[in-house]
Amino acid sequence: MSRVGKQIIEIPSSVTVNMDGNVISVKGPKGELTRTLRDEVTIKIEDGKITSEPRRNDKFSRSLWGTYMSIIKAMIEGVQNPFVKKLIVEGVGFKWELNGSQLKMSLGFSHPVLLEIPKSVEVVANKGELTVTGIDKEEVTLFAMQVRKQKRTEPYKGKGIRYSDEIIRRKEGKKSA
Repeated sequence: MSRVGKQIIEIPSSVTVNMDGNVISVKGPKGELTRTLRDEVTIKIEDGKITSEPRRNDKFSRSLWGTYMSIIKAMIEGVQNPFVKKLIVEGVGFKWELNGSQLKMSLGFSHPVLLEIPKSVEVVANKGELTVTGIDKEEVTLFAMQVRKQKRTEPYKGKGIRYSDEIIRRKEGKKSA
C-alpha cells in the first residue's frame, strides 16, 4: 500500500480544484495548472479534501497511486507560492546572461552554450547565481537540471554549476613527492 497515496490532501480556501474526466485543474492566486491523468487511479474531491485509490490491484496502478497524489499536492502548493531553484556557477570565466528568451552560458568551451527558457519559468541571472522560479514544480526542476547538466561540478577544484544547497565532496589532488 502506498503511504503517499493514502494521505488525504486538504484544499486551502484560496485554491480551487476541478476534475473533468481525466483532466485535473488547480487554480490559485499565482496561476492555473492542468494535467491529464491516466484512469488507473480514482480521484475523489469532496468537502475540501482529495482522496484517491487504485482501480485495480496491479503493480502499475499502485505505483501511479502515490505518484498522482504527489503531483496533485505539488500543483496545489505551486499555485499558492512558486517553486524556486537556485544555481551557483564557480570557475574562472564561467558566467551566464539572459538573451531574450535564451540563457547564454560561457562554461570554458570554445563556444557559448544556449538554452531556451520555457514560457512557464522565470529566470533571474546575477553574477554567480541563477534563480529559476515557477508554479509548475516539474518545469522548474527540469530546467534547473538542464542548466546544471551543461557543466557539472568537478570534485578536485569545485569548478562548474551546482545547486545552492548542494554539497560537493572535494577530493585530494595528486601528491608531490
